[in-house]
Amino acid sequence: MTTTLLTHVRVSLALHELRGGDGRPLLLLHGLGEATPTTVPLLARVWPGPVFGLDFTGHGESTVPAGGGYTAEILMADVDTALHHLGEATLLGRGLGAYVALLVAGARPSLVTGAVLCDGPGLAGGGPAPHTPSITAPAIGPSTPVSPDPFALAELSRDVRPADYASTYARQALEFSGLEAPITVAAVVRPPWLEAIVAQPGVVVGRAGDALGRYAAVVRPLVS
Repeated sequence: MTTTLLTHVRVSLALHELRGGDGRPLLLLHGLGEATPTTVPLLARVWPGPVFGLDFTGHGESTVPAGGGYTAEILMADVDTALHHLGEATLLGRGLGAYVALLVAGARPSLVTGAVLCDGPGLAGGGPAPHTPSITAPAIGPSTPVSPDPFALAELSRDVRPADYASTYARQALEFSGLEAPITVAAVVRPPWLEAIVAQPGVVVGRAGDALGRYAAVVRPLVS
């Protein structure tokens, strides 16, 4: 496994190449509290081209910032940084990574050729409405940063995910990606935000392997 460190503001992001090859890369986005696996997971072995995995901020070999302040939008910026390095890619998101994959598919439709949303840690998030205000104070040591960051676990497990917010990103992907079915839901667990996605015309529900096969065959039209 080869690792490239990408700089985003003050954060160093670990982008791991799990398998080389030609063609459009597959980018793996891990679940809450996880990191990129050391080998290509069984689910992704159908992909014919190169396979990469990104460690989100506060996870794996990426920077653990001081004091927390995590949001799904910060992780979106992580993926955006990786896409500007890799170019056009297909996303395979697990848990929290599935939610981030959806957001990036809507925010960067020209760079995301298909997003596959799978079950995993952090899929539900904090629900559709704000929680009672509270101060999160994870138990952390005084010296070396710990990965995964306890602040990330606490804050990202409570992030608010309104169904209409998720639907907005899904509609952007459906309208601007140029793909017939840019989002595939392979997850069995369906929190409210994901139920809202499934209800969008054009979103496909099916197996991750089948979806990856379809997206691998997509040829983007050349833009003059």
